[in-house]
Amino acid sequence: MSALRSNKLTLAAVSGRAMYALLALLNLLSPKERASHRVARGVHYGDDRRQVLDIYAPRSGSGPWPVIHFIYGGSWADGERRYYEFVGRALAAAGYVVVIIDYRLVPTIEYPAFLEDCARGVAWVAEHIAAHGGDPTRIALMGHSAGAYNAVMLILAGRYLTPGLTGRIRAFVGLSGPYDFYPFDVPVSLRTFGAVRDPRQTQPVNLVRSGLPPMLLVSGDADKLVYPRNTVALAKGLRAAGNSVVEMHYAGLGHAGTLLALGAWGRNRGPVLRDTIAFLKAHL
Repeated sequence: MSALRSNKLTLAAVSGRAMYALLALLNLLSPKERASHRVARGVHYGDDRRQVLDIYAPRSGSGPWPVIHFIYGGSWADGERRYYEFVGRALAAAGYVVVIIDYRLVPTIEYPAFLEDCARGVAWVAEHIAAHGGDPTRIALMGHSAGAYNAVMLILAGRYLTPGLTGRIRAFVGLSGPYDFYPFDVPVSLRTFGAVRDPRQTQPVNLVRSGLPPMLLVSGDADKLVYPRNTVALAKGLRAAGNSVVEMHYAGLGHAGTLLALGAWGRNRGPVLRDTIAFLKAHL
């Protein structure tokens, strides 16, 4: 059975637009995290209009704080960083500098350009984040859905980050990520990866090796878009290679639920934020 089921992904664009409308409303109406604030907005890490980022930081103290580089999802075809203010503020309130990037999307670009953008964002962080209170030697990559795929591929593929940058990545957190979805048999994967010459090399489960940073892999057992078996498969491979991995499955949470649980209005659904912060404090 495919990890991504076609009758769900044909509705991805519709459900995506609905989710962004919901995120915009929740960001507008929800109380802001008082312990954090946005310290930079619309900073370019490249020349393209999509190569921009926002930065969130704790409101008090001077750092340097560890850094979380967050990459949102959207089927590699949709998304804007402004919808994820609640993520930046929630994580920054816990004592982190948080960077949220926009990146180029399909069909304007093809694989692996979105990965190259994400890597370029990490390079910007390593060079410039100290000016915003961040510690460029303590970086965690984090993402939701397609963003979790992008983030873990930067670690696993070995060709997007320079050796100097790789050593600064201390941890990874993946929320509801697709890690094992070949063969491609649904519109989203066919559109994004169907023309790749060696498609097996697009799959995180096929790129696992020893010596990787600790990873927290999160899924909801009610996820019908990216099945939890993606998390199970990657965690199994990581353990077999001798890596440190924490695997968490939350009862009743769907695909968006693991993300929404980071916000004040979703934390009663599952302790995703609490568990994420505990993991990061142990490894950053």
